[in-house]
Amino acid sequence: MSCPSAGLRRCGSCPTTSRAALTVSCCPWVSSPVANGKPRGCKGLLSRCMDLMTNSKTRHRMAKKIKVLKQRAIEVSSRRARYKVDDVFFRPSRTSIDPRLPAFFTEMTRLVGIDGPRNKLIKLLTEGECVTAQQLKVVSIVGFGGLGKTTLANQVYQKLEGQFEYQAFVSVSQKPDLKKILRNILSQICWQECASNEAWDEQQLINKIRQFLKHKRYFIVIDDIWGTPVWRAIKCAFPENSSSSRILTTTRIITVAKYCSSQHHDHLYEIKPLSATHSKSLFFKRAFGSEGGCPLQLREVSDEILKKCGGLPLAIITVASLLANKASTKEEWLRIRNSIGSALEKDLDMEEMKKILFLSYNDLPYHLKTCLLYLSIFPEDYEIKRDRLVRRWIAEGFINPAGGQDLEEVGEGYFSELINRSLIEPVEIQYDGRADACRVHDMILDLIISKSIEENFVTFSGDKKLNALPYDKVRRLSLNYHAQEHIMVPSNMIVSHVRSLTIFGCAEAEHMLSLSKFHSVRVLDLENREVLEHNCLKHINRLSQLKYLRLDVRRITALPEQLGELQNLQTLDLRWTLVKKLPASIVQLQKLACLLVNCTELPEGIGNMQALRELSEVEINQNTSPSSLQELGTLTKLRMLGLNLNWHISNTNGGMKAYTDNLVMSLCKLGMLNLRTIQIQSYNFCSLDFLLDSWFPPPCFLQRFEISTEYYFPRIPKWVASLDHLSYLGIYVDPVDEETFRILGDLPSLLFLWISSRTARPKERLIISSNGFRYLKELYFTCWDSGTGLMFEAGAMPELENLRVPFSAHDVFPLCGGLDFGIQNLHSLKHLHVEIVCYGAKVWEVEALEDAVKNAAGCLSDELTLEVSRWDEEEIVKDGEHKLAEEEVDADNCVRNTPLRVHEGYSF
Repeated sequence: MSCPSAGLRRCGSCPTTSRAALTVSCCPWVSSPVANGKPRGCKGLLSRCMDLMTNSKTRHRMAKKIKVLKQRAIEVSSRRARYKVDDVFFRPSRTSIDPRLPAFFTEMTRLVGIDGPRNKLIKLLTEGECVTAQQLKVVSIVGFGGLGKTTLANQVYQKLEGQFEYQAFVSVSQKPDLKKILRNILSQICWQECASNEAWDEQQLINKIRQFLKHKRYFIVIDDIWGTPVWRAIKCAFPENSSSSRILTTTRIITVAKYCSSQHHDHLYEIKPLSATHSKSLFFKRAFGSEGGCPLQLREVSDEILKKCGGLPLAIITVASLLANKASTKEEWLRIRNSIGSALEKDLDMEEMKKILFLSYNDLPYHLKTCLLYLSIFPEDYEIKRDRLVRRWIAEGFINPAGGQDLEEVGEGYFSELINRSLIEPVEIQYDGRADACRVHDMILDLIISKSIEENFVTFSGDKKLNALPYDKVRRLSLNYHAQEHIMVPSNMIVSHVRSLTIFGCAEAEHMLSLSKFHSVRVLDLENREVLEHNCLKHINRLSQLKYLRLDVRRITALPEQLGELQNLQTLDLRWTLVKKLPASIVQLQKLACLLVNCTELPEGIGNMQALRELSEVEINQNTSPSSLQELGTLTKLRMLGLNLNWHISNTNGGMKAYTDNLVMSLCKLGMLNLRTIQIQSYNFCSLDFLLDSWFPPPCFLQRFEISTEYYFPRIPKWVASLDHLSYLGIYVDPVDEETFRILGDLPSLLFLWISSRTARPKERLIISSNGFRYLKELYFTCWDSGTGLMFEAGAMPELENLRVPFSAHDVFPLCGGLDFGIQNLHSLKHLHVEIVCYGAKVWEVEALEDAVKNAAGCLSDELTLEVSRWDEEEIVKDGEHKLAEEEVDADNCVRNTPLRVHEGYSF
């Protein structure tokens, strides 16, 4: 097993203790003379005496190896003592001070940026409709460690003090003692019972609390919940009365927060990092005693330090406290800025922050600890794509499916769990609630880098101890040339055991280690866009263990034919290269599951690659053989297919019919198997008419259909209406009308709709009724001539959160009889982007339409973000041009309304 905790998996131990156990178990035994195959008796004695003379060099080398093994044993022993391996096994843990306690004693004058969040929470707790306000309400605060959840909850608690009959504030912690928690609550609401409840069990305590609060108005804060079982037990103590009682919970885990407020998900408050202004205020107050106390020469380095803290109050306070006791010189502050990571292990204040952040780390199961440490490979502020990370985890052997589970689905579950635990920050939340990528907060990154170095989990180019490392132990190598332009990898580094090699930035070819030395590498990820060329892959065929290969190298235009020898390769990602034709040997890769390219020709013999699950984006053109198109349909495991269609209009008839027939036949076969996603791009006005009605039977399991093209379907293809599992649709249709929206509105699983058109009918108003789109989350509508745009009836799109829509300002009043577009009916809306089409409109019409949109948005939630932009602003008709423009329009209408006389008196 590659994960550091595999050796003690059944004991549930952490990677550190597992590593110690693994190292002990891997120490080889020295064989005895009796067991080495030499004969006994005189003959054997003579043979062994000869060995003493002839093999002295061998024995000298053996003595050196024994010396190395002794040194390793000493290291293992010291590591065992350092990690307290013996203490793992059922020894009582010491009682330590709760690191969250300082939040209770923070002075109000030192709290920065808390007023807004505190007031929002108070409003969320206290306001509501008459009936619902009387019911018990649970509100949850969620966010990762160090953001100030406890401090915020404490401020809300103090602000509401006196407004309830009984109040209590209790902390749960990672290893909750339910009996202690319940006794704490009881002692705060009824101190008289404190002395007599020592012998009570949990059920007795719950009954007593329920009895006491039965008809009372109470406010309880449950701080730092780590799991749903403990919440279920605690909640039993609180009666569902009609006295306007409130409970406020805090947690680092989003799923726990949602569970606590399960009846009303809008009762969840996600605490955000401090803004730049509030970060500076907090930092300067702690470091200098006032916001204006920062010397001019320290302003720039202060900004750099604050950027590293990323708005995390705990990080800002900790670093500022460290600097408050240092000399106020630029050199000293620069030194601190450059050594914040290393200071985590040396400075007392940093140690306190480390304890708090490591609460989340220590709570992770062994497999998630391994996956989290793996993120230390990526540079600071790096956006890590979910799919890339999961595929690398799979190649490293970190994913442990059970019962035939899909590896990628399990890996995505790991990714989501790290987000839920607030250890990584989600980036680009998609329509289905999944994050497309993640980032690691700088302070957490420092911690996992420190842990990775301690565990020898990853070797970094930026590690100052790089030249002092035991190079026979390098397992994962991360070289960041963005941070250091000239990284000289020590020549004595032994890379034969390296499992992954990741390079960021422009490494000069002469600085690259020869790939032929990486015998054990499973992951090779080269992100070097400008310098490396295809000859850097000269010995790629020697990497027999390689499972994951990603090349982000612009100068690579071809791959060696020897690529087909990589029989263990599972992922090949070439999207950021200029490879347009794959080597013929590519089809020999029997285990390749993911082939990602960029407008690369579909290879001959694609049908041999039966393990393929993802194939994108291959180009189909006049050079593509019909047999290759037929073979596409034999890829029974294919789940995702991306195609670039590139043939000319002149070739779409006749000979091209064979191409389209074979392609449709393959799509029909794939649609009946495992195909979940299809993306089609087309160029040169390539027609997609062949997809209009010929896809039969429909791809019943299809979840995502997306086209990007210059072609517009004349109507919604018939087979689309049968796609019960379709959640994402991106399509071009011209014209678009109410029937278009009626068909799409009946799709039961649709969450995301991107629809583009050139004309909308009727011109006056396109009505979106309340009958469809029950679960749609995002709608993006673009139209060249949208008339006055869409009108949303009451009850339309009840779950819509993101809307981008155009409205034409020209003649909007006479056509609509007003400026009511029904936006105020979209009660779930969180983001609205309105594009005002200014062509032919007067200034006052544009301004009136903008005001109408803002007024309608003002009727919705305070959390709504509104964006208004203008199209064709240069085409606004100025005041002096009004009359001339109207005369031209009248003349134009006169010509249009006059029948055109042609042969035999026919008119158009």
